[in-house]
Amino acid sequence: MNMRKITSFILITLFVFGSAILGAYIGASVVTRQTASNAVTEPLQVQPVSSSSTSTNQISISSSDISTTVTQVVEKVQPAVVTVVGTTPGEMTFFGYSGDSTVSGSGVIITQDGYILTNNHVVEDTDELTVILSDGTELSARVVNTDSFADLAVLKVAGDLPGVAVLGNSDNLKPGETVIAIGSPLGDFRNTVTVGVVSATGRSLDTGNGYEMENLIQTDAAINSGNSGGPLVNLAGEVVGINSAVVRGSSSSAIAEGLGFAIPSNTALLISQQIITKGYFARPYMGVSIQQIDPSTAARYTLPVEWGAYVTRVGSGSPAGNAGIRQGDIIVRMDDQQLDEDTQFVNALFNYQPGDVVEVEIVRDSQHITLQVTLTEMSY
Repeated sequence: MNMRKITSFILITLFVFGSAILGAYIGASVVTRQTASNAVTEPLQVQPVSSSSTSTNQISISSSDISTTVTQVVEKVQPAVVTVVGTTPGEMTFFGYSGDSTVSGSGVIITQDGYILTNNHVVEDTDELTVILSDGTELSARVVNTDSFADLAVLKVAGDLPGVAVLGNSDNLKPGETVIAIGSPLGDFRNTVTVGVVSATGRSLDTGNGYEMENLIQTDAAINSGNSGGPLVNLAGEVVGINSAVVRGSSSSAIAEGLGFAIPSNTALLISQQIITKGYFARPYMGVSIQQIDPSTAARYTLPVEWGAYVTRVGSGSPAGNAGIRQGDIIVRMDDQQLDEDTQFVNALFNYQPGDVVEVEIVRDSQHITLQVTLTEMSY
């Protein structure tokens, strides 16, 4: 084979091989473009989602009624709770006139014609009073009268009132019972609600003014400055106490929380009724200091009775002293009122008026003695 034939063979072979490669490249390009075109133009096929799958993926919103006894009671009583704001006139001091000051507390509407219960210490020494209702309405108020020994005051306002509270029987309260305090702590946080229990009943608290407030309700429901005069409410929606004081501790080394005290509603009712009807409260006076006796106290000190009032002091020249009652006697009955779980001495005494003659049964050295005591009016 000569050189020319060899050269022609090589050229033909290269041409055929190159044509094959070029054809393969062109074919591959066409296929790729067609595939891409199909991917763009052909619609995406979406499989239908079953209803069970859809409900599983949805967020559920509950419309359950979460109303509780507490919320229902608050809704019932809160319209009758008010904020009491008073102006105390300034005084002339060594440095000049001190200027007027503002005090605040709480109160509760007890009649439809505008009588309001609050604490005496809330309105004491004020010369102007304003009551702020639960809806924000402000009404001018006047003091009808007060009883400083029970730390109670009755106010009067005129105008439309959003609610009236119902007073319950505080003698039925039991330790551990749930109670709700409503008031305006610090004067700014109107109608604040706190919940606690009755820690104890029949408590006494030294006022620092030479006498004790007796028969108080102790509660751990949070009571702060400004809550004074607001209602303590049971789960029946009845006002069973008027919040009055809180004890934080007796010394710098003794810090206490949850020591709130309220005036029993029975005491508040007796005093307010007299103030409303007579214009003042004529407090009956027997002239004794007492310690309430219950079965646990009687067992601890081996006393001859389970219920009664142990006389710790008899005032000189008092009605009790004049009738022959002595220190150490136990008062168990006043007329037909037997002192027991439901009737305590202070509440029994409040059922009388100054000048009434009361048949008092006492136990002395295990002997039952009946004496006649003529009550007088307590001097303020």
